[in-house]
Amino acid sequence: MSEPERLPDPKHRNRVWRFIQFLFQIFCTLWIRVRVKGMDRLPEGGALVLANHQSFLDPLLIGVWLHRPVSFLARESLFRIPVIGWILKSTYVMSIRRESAGTESLRKSITRLEHGFYVGLFPEGTRTKDGLLGDIKPGFIAVARRTQAPIIPVGVAGAYNAMPRRSFFIWPIKIRIVFGEPISAETVAELSQKGRETEFVKLVRDRLVDSHRQAEEWRTGKDPYSLESLSEED
Repeated sequence: MSEPERLPDPKHRNRVWRFIQFLFQIFCTLWIRVRVKGMDRLPEGGALVLANHQSFLDPLLIGVWLHRPVSFLARESLFRIPVIGWILKSTYVMSIRRESAGTESLRKSITRLEHGFYVGLFPEGTRTKDGLLGDIKPGFIAVARRTQAPIIPVGVAGAYNAMPRRSFFIWPIKIRIVFGEPISAETVAELSQKGRETEFVKLVRDRLVDSHRQAEEWRTGKDPYSLESLSEED
């Protein structure tokens, strides 16, 4: 049996992450003009950070502004790539093996939440195809049920345009991020009970839509979910 993972301090970044944070903040400020609001809503202890998924940039865009780390999930194969693997290990990313992705991601997420980490998940399961929030998968409920940690909804707007699918270039398009109204630990404990999964997923989706709407209206002045906006996209 392998030894349990030794977890670092969940409220303080290491030197490598602070250096990467410094460089990426400069890039975000000057090139893609990232602005963030709602960080005053973040709790002190562990929390589940659920966000809409627009691009490969999302984990960095969400976590780089905070004074404490957020642990996201990544394929184990990425950790074997020189330099990239070292960066992932140094920035609190959790490695997941393809053959045991479900059980391993659940176990590692729970362990880190109980240790006091922010754990980041994208409940859509994949990047958006049109910039809007897609269907929410209920996988996060298993983590919520075991930890009953509060949930922080995060809306990301503009990353879909700045780095579209199959793109390796980051376009200079402004991005806005909104940390939305948290779902309290008491509400999580209540809705994570058996038989209330549909209600739980709906609440999370509503909070994510609201956070994304705020971020997109802040970015463009338009509601992305209005009938007018949808007809323009068509």
